[in-house]
Formats: sequence, structure tokens, C-alpha cells
Amino acid sequence: MARKSSRQLWANFINNEADATAKRKGNKETARTDSRFNRVPYEGVIIGIDPSLRATGLAVLEFQAGKPPKLLASETISIPPTQSMATCLGRIFIRVSEAMKKYKVRHAAVEQTIYVQNFQTAQILGSARGAAMAAVSVLDMEVFEYPPLRVKQAVVGYGRASKEQVAGMVQSILGLTAALPDDESDAIATALCHAYTYRPQE
Repeated sequence: MARKSSRQLWANFINNEADATAKRKGNKETARTDSRFNRVPYEGVIIGIDPSLRATGLAVLEFQAGKPPKLLASETISIPPTQSMATCLGRIFIRVSEAMKKYKVRHAAVEQTIYVQNFQTAQILGSARGAAMAAVSVLDMEVFEYPPLRVKQAVVGYGRASKEQVAGMVQSILGLTAALPDDESDAIATALCHAYTYRPQE
């Protein structure tokens, strides 16, 4: 018997659990519910952002009920050290804005900055996050922020997972032929975290 991939196992788990819940409650609508999180599966386009001054990860994913997530676009916004900080922030703002408009994004998910002892590093990371979040905000859309531990927990199942483990799981979930660069994998993982855990306000 062929060994199933992590992606297949995940899909089977969701479908089997949803069907079982529907049978117990006798409600056809429940068949579309992801019982692992007791929620209706997310539908729509999410942009995931892993902010960094010189290498911001950007990814756009589409989610449809009953289908695996689809990667529409991903990139690392690479900016050489010769460019000023202001140039970097402007480039981040522009690229996020362009992606938001092109793919008709429903939600934006941004990875929060981890704790750093160096004030200058914290200031730089905060500025990069601010540029990305401003690009979302000017389009009158809400920004959803997730700490790295929560992102890893939602995608890998372990909050202390390595970047390699995150990249490997992202590759498996999306059915990619090769792992993407760390910044892009982290951006995808952030979008996946939002899709897996988002609960609309009642």
C-alpha cells in the first residue's frame, strides 16, 4: 500500500471528522465544518507577511472549502544593503499594496516580531512591520497578527519547530516539488495559521 503524504492525511482527517460530526448531529451544514477547530473552514484569499527590512517574505494563498490551499504567489522582497532604510520601507509598502490589489485579498496575516534585546534591531524590524501593515490599512482592511510560536503550533504542531520543519510542512501541505526560501515559507505558514484558527466575530 502506498504511503500517504502529510497533505493527504490532513485532508482525510478533516473530511472524516466533519462527516462524523454531521452524522451525529444530523445536520448537512455541519459536513462543511472543520471539527478539529469547531469552525467552518476558511474561504477566501489571504496574504501572509513575514516582515524584515531587507528580506520580507510575502505569500498569497487561496482557500476553498473541500480543497487544499492553493499558492497564488510568493516572493522574498530582497533589498541590497546599499539601499537606504527609507527605500526599503517604501518598497515593502508598494509590493504589499500591489499584491493586495492584484489578488483581491480578503485578510492579511502578519507574523509578530520576536523579542530582541538590541534596541536598534527591534526598531528596524518594527519599521518593516509598520510599512507592511500600513499598506494593508490604507486599503481599509484589518491586520491579523500572530506570534511565531502560534504559527508553528498551528502549522507544524510544535511551537519550537525549526525553520526547516516549517518549510518542510509548508511544502507538504501545498504539494510543492521543493521547499521555498525560509522567508516565503514563514509567510505561507502565517497565512495558514490564520486560515486554521480564524473565527469570525458573531
